[in-house]
Amino acid sequence: MKKLLLTALSVVFLVSCKDEAKQVAKAEEKTTGEKELYKELYGNWVGDFKAEEHARGEDYVYSNKINIVIKKIVGNKVIGQNIVAGNNRPLSGEVKVVALNEFQFELKEPGDDKKDGIFTFTIKNDTLSGEWTANNKKASVTKRAYKLTKQQFKYDPNLMLPSEDEYGQRYMDSYSMKLDSIEYEAEDGAKEVEYNEMYRTASDVVTTLNSSTTVLKESDLKNLKKLELEILRNTIFARHGYTFKKKTYRQFFDPVDWYVPVSDDVTKELTVIEKQNIKLLQRFEKYAEDNYDTFGR
Repeated sequence: MKKLLLTALSVVFLVSCKDEAKQVAKAEEKTTGEKELYKELYGNWVGDFKAEEHARGEDYVYSNKINIVIKKIVGNKVIGQNIVAGNNRPLSGEVKVVALNEFQFELKEPGDDKKDGIFTFTIKNDTLSGEWTANNKKASVTKRAYKLTKQQFKYDPNLMLPSEDEYGQRYMDSYSMKLDSIEYEAEDGAKEVEYNEMYRTASDVVTTLNSSTTVLKESDLKNLKKLELEILRNTIFARHGYTFKKKTYRQFFDPVDWYVPVSDDVTKELTVIEKQNIKLLQRFEKYAEDNYDTFGR
């Protein structure tokens, strides 16, 4: 029965992927051989994708880094792509000129995924700003806003995380909170319990050890915490522009200026050193433990 179910799911997935590919192919076919316009708008537009409207009580991430890619404009027809939070979705729609150096866009995702929606935005001079509206009105987040600027992606193995996170503190996993309780005796002799929030944290090793250029040895990793190993491994993927599905990892890379999400699969781009280091880091991650600090500090 399980085999039949898996086979059925696989068929549905393949049909969905084929339908999506057909939609993109049709949109691109319509523009083949025609003169392309406004090439100065082509490229990566990158910035924060912030929740504007959301369901009360629902679990959601307020802000993720998004990359809206404009690939082709022929007449008023536009072909593009958006990459955010591990999702890589094609876009198609229209553009109109509203003033000198000002363009209005409406681009739609295919609509065959429950997370799809519509992007409406304006590009004026060097800024792209607008809103995304979910097709599913019962989604945890139904509207997001964004203000993006053009940013070229270029792989650089020497890129490093900043010495401090965006708040000027050590790297902390804000999604790993657990409560630590301490029992003590109050002045009146009554027993009281104090609760402290504890978080996984990483030392500055994640900002000094380069896992893309240095062949790591076991001695480099044997005393590291699990979170440190995870960050060192995923910094390799971040350098290649990988878009992270796990919010645990997005929190460390989305705020970094050089990080541009461009792909949901960078396997073929990894260097020999990086592949070797990834295997070693994964081996150590299996047995590593984490220390939890109060308030992550």
